[in-house]
Amino acid sequence: MSEIIDKRLRADQFRKRLASAMRSKDTTQAGLARSIGVDRSTISQLLKDTGARLPNAQVVGECAAALGVSADWLLSLTDRPENTADILANALTVTKAPRALVDEQIFAWHQEAAGYKIRHVPAGLPDMLKTNEMLDWEYAPHLGRTTEQAINASRDRLNWMRESQSDYEIALPMHELAAFSRGEGYYAGLPEDVRAQQLDHFADLSAQLYPRLRLYLFDARRLYSSPITVFGPLLAVLYLGRNYLAFRDRERVTSFTEHFDDLIRQADVTARQIPDHVAALKSALRPFI
Repeated sequence: MSEIIDKRLRADQFRKRLASAMRSKDTTQAGLARSIGVDRSTISQLLKDTGARLPNAQVVGECAAALGVSADWLLSLTDRPENTADILANALTVTKAPRALVDEQIFAWHQEAAGYKIRHVPAGLPDMLKTNEMLDWEYAPHLGRTTEQAINASRDRLNWMRESQSDYEIALPMHELAAFSRGEGYYAGLPEDVRAQQLDHFADLSAQLYPRLRLYLFDARRLYSSPITVFGPLLAVLYLGRNYLAFRDRERVTSFTEHFDDLIRQADVTARQIPDHVAALKSALRPFI
């Protein structure tokens, strides 16, 4: 909170927040007094005083520590009641990233952000836009017999996300789609017919779901991005391979959002141009030999 608050209003807010914190901790005046080493009458005065006077820093700090809130919150210097250690712990978390189609953590984040715009830079081609044949080729070596079950679950969740009223913007390096169409690098060994079907699927989905789904291609020689997902204003997630690094503090979420929006502004292929671009890639297909 950056605005200047009148002394009387700040004192009144202190009393209200102190009482609220005591209720949340189910703490009585006598119990709080024992915790911080003062008389019960001192706590009673803190709660009932109608003047503009605030307690000294020692009392405020002891109350905050005993009640598990921050002194800044009691004094209306912030709207977040958590103490600094809790804020830092919640602002940055590391979560395992399984090699699987059905990622419970990612799905939970999508549910949390339902209705917000989701910005995504995938590590490769986005799973939600892949054909079953493509998914089977990619994941069968890791999932074995469970591949079909995982694909069905992935389809169900894609349908859920389509109905969640979230807009999706996906930014992809141009070289990723070009390497896929040529069957090079990561995609070596992928049959031509699977690549052709996948390109048709890209074109169809980008046309059918526009403007709810918008796919952009950027030049990675000019711009670079690690794989990230920004779930509206709530959360920004950096994909590290084995783990997700998730940020919830406003400054970092805003920074990730601005980074993604810059990719979109400088995209070489816009969402409206994707069908024509994909058609050109398909026309230049060469079979894997």
